[in-house]
Amino acid sequence: MKRRTFLQRIGSILAVLGVTETEWLSLGNRYYQALAQPNLRKLALLIGINQYSGNPALSGCLTDVELQKELLMYRFGFPASNILTLTEEQASREFIEAAFLEHLGKQVRPGDVVVFHFSGYGTRIKSETDTVQNALIPYDSQNSKIVNYLLEETLLLLLRSLPTDRVTAVLDTSYYAPTIQPLGLQIRARPELVDTELASAELEFLKQLKTQNLSSKGELTPPLLLTATVDAKQSAREVLLSGFSAGLFTYALTQYLWEAIPAKTIQVSLSQVESSMRKLGSKQQPALLSSKKNPLLADNFVPDSTVGGEGAITATEEDGKTVSLWLAGLPPQVLEYYGVNSRLSLVTGEQLVLRSRTGLTAKAQLSSLDSTTPLQVGQLVQEAVRVLPRNIGLIVALDTGLERIERVDATSAFATVSHVSTVVAAEQPADYLFCKLLQTPTRYGLFSVGGEPILNSAGEVGEAVKVAVQRLAPKLPTLLAAKLWRLTENEGSSRLAIKATLETINSISPRVVMQRETMRTLGAETLTNKSLSTPIVPIGSRMQYRLQNMGDRPVYFILVGLKNSRSAIAFYPWQTPSEPNSSQTIPLVKQLVIASGETFTLPQSAAASEWVIAGPAYECEHQLIFSTTPFSETLTTLETAKNSTTDQQPIGPLLNPLEVAQALLQDLHNASPAKAEISATAADSYMLDVNNWATLSFSFQVT
Repeated sequence: MKRRTFLQRIGSILAVLGVTETEWLSLGNRYYQALAQPNLRKLALLIGINQYSGNPALSGCLTDVELQKELLMYRFGFPASNILTLTEEQASREFIEAAFLEHLGKQVRPGDVVVFHFSGYGTRIKSETDTVQNALIPYDSQNSKIVNYLLEETLLLLLRSLPTDRVTAVLDTSYYAPTIQPLGLQIRARPELVDTELASAELEFLKQLKTQNLSSKGELTPPLLLTATVDAKQSAREVLLSGFSAGLFTYALTQYLWEAIPAKTIQVSLSQVESSMRKLGSKQQPALLSSKKNPLLADNFVPDSTVGGEGAITATEEDGKTVSLWLAGLPPQVLEYYGVNSRLSLVTGEQLVLRSRTGLTAKAQLSSLDSTTPLQVGQLVQEAVRVLPRNIGLIVALDTGLERIERVDATSAFATVSHVSTVVAAEQPADYLFCKLLQTPTRYGLFSVGGEPILNSAGEVGEAVKVAVQRLAPKLPTLLAAKLWRLTENEGSSRLAIKATLETINSISPRVVMQRETMRTLGAETLTNKSLSTPIVPIGSRMQYRLQNMGDRPVYFILVGLKNSRSAIAFYPWQTPSEPNSSQTIPLVKQLVIASGETFTLPQSAAASEWVIAGPAYECEHQLIFSTTPFSETLTTLETAKNSTTDQQPIGPLLNPLEVAQALLQDLHNASPAKAEISATAADSYMLDVNNWATLSFSFQVT
């Protein structure tokens, strides 16, 4: 397409939207190049706005655009020229709508894959008929009492007008802004403004779209719409990670899509995305709107490769041995601690050794400098060896709403607690938030970084800060233990072929609550879990895990977990040795092993099958950890602490969770043959080999 033709085509659109030719040209020549490419099959329009006039700045919206762009280019084969990005002042309402019509509306053909993404503020506004409507807030959102919002209804009509059934829209925004919230949180919603009117140009544009909709005689195709929240009163929030901020939903979604393979259903995908978001301290639940009953990931996202990865090569250096990596496929809780000398493999089998990392980008070098394997931009990289430091501690953020003397006292008090450090909220990544209770500002408590209160962590009215920290200190080793065993999660990268199913067995046939499996070896199968939110298990249910070892080696396993974000629990594999000459028998913890090709039911014996879920209601997170070698250190630690319970229930309290977590990491380190190759690193790090371990995570609610 010639430049003159392009300007002629877009001229009528700009006239309707009230945009001058000069304003459009200010978007830059690169957008023209993106719009002018012929024979498109995969197109994307990505929008992110951090800086707003008249509204507080956001931090992660431009990162979201980068996360989506790198994913679409390197994982799903979108040509860079087919991805149009509008950021900051480029993302006015007029430019967004004009770009949509020209970049997508004029170019999309039946069968094309289309992705639309928006990260920024959302809000609500009253229409002319006094009904409240959702709206996206563009860069140029307000001028006096006239607001230049992009109505959600307008966007949906634009999406429906595209002549393909492979349209996906991702909206990392929300429309409800709570009046009270911890000061350290950033949410993507602004309060509804009173005495304001929507710009007449938007109302006129919406009217035109509705007229076109009526004339289409029902031929419009509903898009697949993924939203950051399922509840109108939930708020989409941002998360501060290792050197960058991002939308919680966008990061969790794109991270999962790096590792996923196309046979997964969207429902399964969002269930795992929500699980990842919960581990980052938020109960925010993503939502799916689709006309299809069980849409497949492959219907809308068509990857270039049937295998996933933790990232891709984005640049190569002149020596041909050193590359730049984008590592957005690593689980977010792992990324923060992903250490130097970690190894990633190419599809060819060659390994790259991590030399440095800043946020999502890293430098790596071929492990064999004699290798003649060509390194190319776009090659996927898969995790091979995970290196984690041994000195990981718990980080508590002090809310900026605390008075200066309160922060001083809290810093001093937390300094006396082993393995705990403090930071200022919203300045550095943290695991938990110490702040005043919103309803009672003379009480202190512990919150997740998503603002969710940790159960029973609030003190009495008038409690001194130092007393509050001393009261919380005994809970902190448990929270650190949970952090450590979450760092072993590798459902996406493990090379062990493991499938685990959580079931209720109240009826004749077991009901599947949820299912997890290692993607790299079993991911081509379709999962049975269709839940869009954290599964609910009724009080009184009888539960069991069904564990399948589909590999060619026996695997050992252990279960640990966290109840209500405060109490550590574990499964106790009991055995009672036979001592005929003794009147007492001492129960011992035993190794549990699953032979190659076998299925193991947990609890195993009929007597222990009465794993009945007792009340009151609670939230539970389990980690099933598998290894090719026995958990010798872990079982010794369990026995040393006398964790045995008198009734020998399958699931019981874990009395020394931090020691057990450290022993688990040591056992997984001992199982890794790579530790002998890099002895210098092994002294102060754990080295975990994906060929020798797998950790699957299960989260559910008991009500």
